Amino acid sequence: MKNSKKNSNRRSFLKSSALLGAFALTVPAVSFSNSAENLNKKRINKIPMRTLGKGKSAFKVSALGLGCMGANYHRGRVPNRQKMIELMQEAVEMGVTLFDTAEVYGPYINEELVGEALGKFKNKISVTTKFGFDIQNGKSVGQNSRPEQIRKVAEESMKRLKIDVIDLFYQHRFDPNVPIEDVAGTVKDLIQEGKVKHFGMCEVSADVIRKAHAVQPLTAIQSEYSLMWREPEKEILPVCEELGIGFVPYSPVGRGYLTGMLNDQWEFYPQNDMRQDWPRFQPEAMKENYKLVQLLIDFGHERGLTPAQVALGWLLNKKEWIVPIPGTTKFAHLHENMATTNLDISDQEWQDLENEVAKIEIVGDRYPAEQQKQVRN
Repeated sequence: MKNSKKNSNRRSFLKSSALLGAFALTVPAVSFSNSAENLNKKRINKIPMRTLGKGKSAFKVSALGLGCMGANYHRGRVPNRQKMIELMQEAVEMGVTLFDTAEVYGPYINEELVGEALGKFKNKISVTTKFGFDIQNGKSVGQNSRPEQIRKVAEESMKRLKIDVIDLFYQHRFDPNVPIEDVAGTVKDLIQEGKVKHFGMCEVSADVIRKAHAVQPLTAIQSEYSLMWREPEKEILPVCEELGIGFVPYSPVGRGYLTGMLNDQWEFYPQNDMRQDWPRFQPEAMKENYKLVQLLIDFGHERGLTPAQVALGWLLNKKEWIVPIPGTTKFAHLHENMATTNLDISDQEWQDLENEVAKIEIVGDRYPAEQQKQVRN
């Protein structure tokens, strides 16, 4: 009798387990990104806005943008295209209004991807793109900012992006063969024709900024800027503040290094990751520079932040006219980044961190010699 009762209980347990298992199969598992999405629903409409530029050149955007380059170009294994479309669209739902791309990312592939993902939102968000390279047979073979080339890029980029006007058109790299006054004048004409709204430049000197701004007021300067690369603080940020020009830092988490995910054992994907050849990402340099990452980890640990959030939070606290554009291919990281627009950390705490960072000497140039020639700071 006892055995019969025991077997009956066992059958009931197995039956209950089977029912629970079947129920579990019908209920989708909660992924990290979905959990983060639920946690961030209250934040979606609270991403603050900032203004790049002044007067007629003023451009109102979300305090953080999204750099789209890594969705296909030079950041390791290429993610699933549909997932990248969904990620960009989720960014829109979260309140991001600034999306950054360029014709050379692919070439052309990134603009096409952004156009497919964001074309239907063209009246709700802003897409920025860039000119300045000479692309032949699918490869960049040098720089080209001649007026006819700028016009050609503008027309073709609009088609790929599925937009009627380019919100912010950057010169990607300074072209020593074309007077900057001619470049600025051409963009000025495009603005007057209604094909471009705002003018920007990337990685240029203070002197070039002044010359261009005198012809067509600049809305933004885009350059690398992070706790790992603070060179813009010497001349570029002061001239931007003086002239009323916004500043858009790319690689605000040191091309991924300040996330704490990379170390001297990391193996870069050789087919599609330019970092493998850069001095700063050689094993010896990454090992030496980890003291900076550890500092961010320690600072964040006391405040419930990841090192990437610390890096972005520091940037957002610098100036109201600075709008970083971190890139990511991960939904979880997208939510992680956007949460930094609502941090409650005092100016003194940020200054204390900055003082500690200043004691660390970063090892390794940010570009190989040939690419370093293309930047002006």
